[in-house]
Amino acid sequence: MLRELHIQNFAIIQDLTLTFEDDLVVFTGETGAGKSIILDALSAILGERMDSTAIRKGAERAVIEGLFELDAQTQTVINPLLDEEGLLEEPGTLSLGRELRVEGRNIARVNGRSVSLSLLAAIGALLADLHGQSEHLSLLRVRHHLDLLDRFAHHESTLASYKAAFGDWSALQKQLRSLLEAEKTSGQRADMLHYQVQEIGSAKLQPQEEEELRAERTRLANAEALSSLTRDALARLDESAPEAAAVTDLLGAAARDLAELARIDPQTAPLAEQAEDALSILADLAYELRRYGEEIEFNPNRLDEIEERLALLTQLKRKYGGSIQSALNYLESAKLEMSQVENMGAQIAEVEQRITQIKSGMAGLAVQLSDERRLAAENLQQGVEQRLAELGMNSAHFQVSITREESAEGLALPQGTFAFDSNGIDQVEFLIETNPGEGFKPLAKIASGGETSRLMLALKHELAQADQIPTLVFDEIDSGIGGRIGLTVGKLLWQLGRDHQVLCVTHLPQLAAFGDQHFHVRKLEAEGRTLTQVEELDGPAREHELAVMIGTDSAGTRQSAHEILDAAGRITGKIRT
Repeated sequence: MLRELHIQNFAIIQDLTLTFEDDLVVFTGETGAGKSIILDALSAILGERMDSTAIRKGAERAVIEGLFELDAQTQTVINPLLDEEGLLEEPGTLSLGRELRVEGRNIARVNGRSVSLSLLAAIGALLADLHGQSEHLSLLRVRHHLDLLDRFAHHESTLASYKAAFGDWSALQKQLRSLLEAEKTSGQRADMLHYQVQEIGSAKLQPQEEEELRAERTRLANAEALSSLTRDALARLDESAPEAAAVTDLLGAAARDLAELARIDPQTAPLAEQAEDALSILADLAYELRRYGEEIEFNPNRLDEIEERLALLTQLKRKYGGSIQSALNYLESAKLEMSQVENMGAQIAEVEQRITQIKSGMAGLAVQLSDERRLAAENLQQGVEQRLAELGMNSAHFQVSITREESAEGLALPQGTFAFDSNGIDQVEFLIETNPGEGFKPLAKIASGGETSRLMLALKHELAQADQIPTLVFDEIDSGIGGRIGLTVGKLLWQLGRDHQVLCVTHLPQLAAFGDQHFHVRKLEAEGRTLTQVEELDGPAREHELAVMIGTDSAGTRQSAHEILDAAGRITGKIRT
């Protein structure tokens, strides 16, 4: 609900702040006083395009700000959008702003933050709907008609079931397109995968193989040097020559000397034991060195084999990820993909079968939706035509057009195969025939502004429970109607105000009498400038305003105003004091 509207330097409004209540709010006043300017200002914060010509003469800028109070239902719809844009602040309230500057700059704000005009309009469309001379009417947008009819039909469960099935169908369609696209190149892909699996598999790779091969290559390439070094070391350790004694011989002689020393002096026994240990270690070293020397291989062929193997490993690493482990991982994934490619035909057949099954279920749900829509359409048509008759459009006829489009790829029904989307097989549009014999036309083709407003009122009245927009604004909905119908219009607007906040500009006292809140708008001059002044009326002041609207302020018109207020009070159940 719109709680507060602040307007500064907009047209002939210098500085104005209005606070609104729920239910039905009416604006009255002479033509040109500024009533429509207030609605224009509201349009500005709802995202309507404006330019600098709307700025009050002599001012640098015009500022319009609106504070909205959001009920739980409206929050459910609007909060996700605000959250997505990073604009969600205090839940339950929302401020919209617009600033027009003389140099042409145009600033839109949501909760004090600058936003694009398109985003402001998207948010505004969820908060208020303006009806009258503007073409910005939600009920004129054909794409909304199906949603309104569905909410009027109250078949949420059926619609949810169908949408869930449609979601499953959409996912399977995406999967099928992917499979069919892959199938186009599956032959070439299968050949490539088979080659890669064969190439990597035949190599019989081992994770640590490369390191072991490089070590063996080093040994083979240096076999002569290794053998020479081994012989020299053995000669020095254990193979004495005439010209020099071996280390083991020398250490053996030292050990024998230390043993004799220990016999004479027992305290040196540990030294003798150390000598024996050292001699044993040298003996083991000589043994191992001798065995190593025997295993040294002079094998050029083996060296060639290793070089070839290492070259193969380098090639595979370069092609499959840079390491032996990467190549092994690729082998496993290639085997899996090859299996999938080889079974693609079976996968496609399975998905196609599931799609057929789901479409069959969707067809049943679509028929159920369509039947429920047609029943709701009949009720809506009757209700709207009844309201139109009450509003003086006795010859008008309203129609909910429900059509289907044939499509070979659609849902198969007994009547044929029809195109479908996330909402079913139906295309819905509201049509109107204002004069007999002219034929039904789209709502947007109605020429008369008064007829448009009354039709909107009739529709809004019937769709009140289905329409989630909290604030409805009607500009001169009474155009072209008399006092008797004015009472009916007032009654319908008041009834509509039980579920919505309704703002209405009117010239009919019979309509104004139903207002739960009444503002009088007048134009005055101050310091050579024209200003718009707004006063909230109640009691005698309100009765006076209705009298003026009837004619001149006289005893007769005051009596008439009194009677109109009483009549409205009897209809609404309000007791005047």
